[in-house]
Amino acid sequence: MKLFQVRKGQFVFYKNELHKVYSVKPMFKHSIHLYRFKDMQQEITSASNIEPCRPKHNDTFIFYGRRYTIDKNKRPDPGELILIVKPAPDFLDYYSLNEIEKVESVENGNVVTTRDNGVKHSEYVVMVPGKAEDAEDIAYYDKSLVSDEQLGDDETAGLTAEQDHFDRPVVGDMYLDIDRNVKAMIVAMSDDEVYFGHDVKVHVKDLLNEDKFRLIYRFEEGF
Repeated sequence: MKLFQVRKGQFVFYKNELHKVYSVKPMFKHSIHLYRFKDMQQEITSASNIEPCRPKHNDTFIFYGRRYTIDKNKRPDPGELILIVKPAPDFLDYYSLNEIEKVESVENGNVVTTRDNGVKHSEYVVMVPGKAEDAEDIAYYDKSLVSDEQLGDDETAGLTAEQDHFDRPVVGDMYLDIDRNVKAMIVAMSDDEVYFGHDVKVHVKDLLNEDKFRLIYRFEEGF
């Protein structure tokens, strides 16, 4: 794949597994920055090492330890996940191609997500938990190359996941500290703690609680 064909948000296969491009830096040899979907592990590679993938209705894949199937016909319920495949954000909304967001509320098929984005029904498909009948597995480029042990581990990873979450915090991310009503940036991190610029230190797991913290800016994706 040529570099000029790579776009932020694309689904791609790298090392036989499904990834998402979160940054393209053409001035660098290893210019493609990826998240591996099954566990959100970060990878850096070049365009020649990836194969494009265009998700479609009834495709199934593993996302953060849990399997989902894409359904273009379903209308979501609050708490479900959507995949934004045709982004057309309004001025005050912040999302882009293939963003995955959790639904807060639904009105006539249009949704408001937990990140306060308003997404029209024509912009998204629903990620239905589990594998639908006759679904096409896109978790791997070639499933025959995956060992039975890995297949088993990947399929059961969600059983031990504490919570659906898909944003690994990094220095530069900004969150709304709801209890203190303050927007704060992560200025330092250890393996399991986050240090905010307003002199607050919390465990990484605390950022999963949307009643306490809400992500408002991802440094690595530039919005």
